[in-house]
Amino acid sequence: MARRKTTSNLVPPTNVADGGKQVKHKQVFDYLYGSIQSGALKPGDRLPSEAELGEMFNASRITVAKAVLELQRLGLVTRRPGAGTHVLAQKQASGHTFGLLIPELGLTEIFEPICHGMMRTPFVRPDSLLWGSASGSVRESAKEAEQMAQSYISQNVSGVFFAPLELTSERDTANQRIVRMLERARIPVVLLDRGYLPYPEQAHHDLVGIDNRSAGFIATRHLLQHKKRKLVFVGEANTASTVDARITGFYEALRMEGILPERELAWRGSPVDEGFVRRMLENGRPEGIVCANDLTAARLMQTLQGMSVSIPENIAIVGIDDVKYASLLSVPLTTVHQDCAGIGALAMATMLERIEHPELPVREINAPIWLVERRSCGAEKN
Repeated sequence: MARRKTTSNLVPPTNVADGGKQVKHKQVFDYLYGSIQSGALKPGDRLPSEAELGEMFNASRITVAKAVLELQRLGLVTRRPGAGTHVLAQKQASGHTFGLLIPELGLTEIFEPICHGMMRTPFVRPDSLLWGSASGSVRESAKEAEQMAQSYISQNVSGVFFAPLELTSERDTANQRIVRMLERARIPVVLLDRGYLPYPEQAHHDLVGIDNRSAGFIATRHLLQHKKRKLVFVGEANTASTVDARITGFYEALRMEGILPERELAWRGSPVDEGFVRRMLENGRPEGIVCANDLTAARLMQTLQGMSVSIPENIAIVGIDDVKYASLLSVPLTTVHQDCAGIGALAMATMLERIEHPELPVREINAPIWLVERRSCGAEKN
């Protein structure tokens, strides 16, 4: 049977010429994803060729291929040699119920959009996801997380999405207890954002997040490219293994620039503690600071401004995450963007594939990241 042609079904993209504010592969992905979700592209339809998409978006074939690969990883399309890329019938999570085990849901800004990304996927019903409740207290988080895990086990959920604990000294032992509980109950686990073992050890379950080493590298390289040579990294104590990976990327960028530090440049402490910040400034004398995440950057900026340190005139700052308030700070924050909604969609697709094919090797799946330049780094011209 002849396949439907796609070109006539699609609404041409608009405003693609001014795509400087958005990474090109993300534009291509959003356009194709939206066309599949709206029904403009139906199961069996062929996507426009890479050459056609490249012309539509003024993008290279490598950029287009990256966007199509993201669709393929979500299980939305299949690529057939000699036949092009076609839309797949969408898998459904019918009959499955999943538990969301995210102790920091109200504390860390990335998890709400990740959960919304799960809810918006074509694979899941609104009632397929069970949300656990937490007090929001870091002190109580370990106990509450274990109670949530036990609740999901008693409800015989089909799988659990787990964002391991951080910011508590009990995090490692608590995380491993929770994972063992779920393993004994034979419940599939997909880790969100981070592993539960110290960096660089790899978890024994699928993990969906970003390449955190690359994120630290990108943030640091940006400051180096703008002539900031004396840099430090700032993060809080007891953070997740993602921060250790970002520190590794920080040092890799310095080494590639020929900078071989004679002392430790990664500072761990509270960014609202003026004494800690003052010691960091006096010992490091930084021209630029790479922060473990945007929350750390926002708090550090507030402390520095209270100490009459001007940003970016005295010190340039870069964060990681691009949470929703990053552009609304008193000095808009340059940061490494992570596609939280995309992480949620990838996590749901990964869980369904794990249930369907439990014999697959454990995977680490990374959503794309890119730098968003604003005033805090001193490089924005407008």
